Amino acid sequence: MNRRAFLKIPVGGLLVTAGFSLPSVLTPALASAAAPPDVAVVKGSPAAAAREAIRLLGGMERFVRPGDRVVIKPNMSFAHPPENATNTNPEVVREVLVMCKEARAGRVLVLDNALQNPELSLSRSGIRDACDSVEKDICKHLQDIRYYKEAGIPDGKTMTSNSFMSDVLEADVLIAVPICKSHNGAGVSLSLKGQMGLIYDRHIMHRGYLSTAIVDLCTRIKPDLAIIDASRVLTNNGPGGPGRIITPGEVIASADPVSADAVAVASYEWSGQKLAPRNVGYIREAHERGLGRMDIEALDVRRVML
Repeated sequence: MNRRAFLKIPVGGLLVTAGFSLPSVLTPALASAAAPPDVAVVKGSPAAAAREAIRLLGGMERFVRPGDRVVIKPNMSFAHPPENATNTNPEVVREVLVMCKEARAGRVLVLDNALQNPELSLSRSGIRDACDSVEKDICKHLQDIRYYKEAGIPDGKTMTSNSFMSDVLEADVLIAVPICKSHNGAGVSLSLKGQMGLIYDRHIMHRGYLSTAIVDLCTRIKPDLAIIDASRVLTNNGPGGPGRIITPGEVIASADPVSADAVAVASYEWSGQKLAPRNVGYIREAHERGLGRMDIEALDVRRVML
């Protein structure tokens, strides 16, 4: 029996509905005994789970080198507190920022483009205060066109150009830190979908097939690291809620944002139903277009409880 087969156990009805298995829950000591997994899923307090997930992947130093320019992209578009599960947990964002600093990043910015009032979104989400406790004035909503630069999307099928945040185009490392939530247009909003907050014209993406436009976007700015906040999960009525919220208390991380999104989709119920990654259009298309892997039954997905 190989190591991957040894780690996997059945997970009830999910196996029947989705057609794959997820690995068993390990202790941190056992999880550390093997090579870095493809995807790490850690259950614990938000900050500690984020740190342990990145440690399992090889540490932030694997992704951020001294002097790198880093952009962290959380969800912070709604003027809601963390309890509403529409924005990323501020503890997760802060811990990711701290880890980037520990890796000696040259510059770190926390950026988004708000869907609601920018000032209220920053204050009520708690993310600005969390970031300010580490470094002042690096957490921002960029809405003025002067912060954007027109750039082509050579591999785009429905979207071949847009205006991207200049800081993102200049970054050495892009880290997606979305909350795990449903979305009334895309099915779920996770690390790939969240990159829509880094462009100026989002409306153009809704004029055709949204899932293809999301994949088009990620051919130009695919995250180097995905850290999905599943401390709370908004399982319906997303992205803005209110809806049904569950509290798995987990963080899902991977160097492959397609795999991270795939595991997140498979781990929870959406509007009372189980989904396989292939049921989400942009995850399936990202896999088919070679941006990452959704075949999580063939991946090393390691689950750890702190």
